[in-house]
Amino acid sequence: MRTKAGRPAMGAGNVERPLRILLADDHVLVREGTRQILEREPDMEVVAEANDGRETVMLVERERPDVAIVDISMPVMNGIEATKEIKRISPKTAVLVLTAYDDDQYVFAILEAGAAGYLLKNARGSVLIDAVRRVHEGESVLHPAIASKLVRRVRQEEASSSDVGGTEALTEREMDVLRLAAKGLSNREIADELVVSPRTVQSHMANIFNKLQVGSRTEAVMVGLRKGWIELEETA
Repeated sequence: MRTKAGRPAMGAGNVERPLRILLADDHVLVREGTRQILEREPDMEVVAEANDGRETVMLVERERPDVAIVDISMPVMNGIEATKEIKRISPKTAVLVLTAYDDDQYVFAILEAGAAGYLLKNARGSVLIDAVRRVHEGESVLHPAIASKLVRRVRQEEASSSDVGGTEALTEREMDVLRLAAKGLSNREIADELVVSPRTVQSHMANIFNKLQVGSRTEAVMVGLRKGWIELEETA
């Protein structure tokens, strides 16, 4: 277990603080390499490191990081169970999966547990840095191979289900936001498209999450696809 006190705010008169990040991986070399990549960025700070899933949950409860970067395969408690606990005790902590595993059973289980992003360990450092910022902003980030798996699964579910539901749970504007999110647009891009502020988009996304009882964009889009609110062609 490793933690460290927060830094002072960046720059004179700048009230912004770095993104507080927790690393959870049972391989020390992986954590050290990830820390070095992230802490080159002035807006990022690794505040804690965990060796196993149980320690991860304990540190999240204590540190309340903005983002937890979690491996799936960890001793004591795996990343899937740890993610469920993280979202229960600290809903505002975004979980970004960084793993070598892309098996369907792991992918869907951890996304359903509330992970906002899923990257494979062969991702470039720049991709990881961008993903940390994006999941903190409430966006979803999926490795292309994982996104393909997700689309295939939704197609299979659509083929075996006639439940198309209604859209009474979401307002017209919330549906607009969900459809644009399904296309992979960032909050800022959605804001530009709808001619509103990014903060307004964040508010709409929060309402969507609450109404659909989901914890990430990925889950929200999956619900929209399953219910027939969004067509697969709209995600292209």
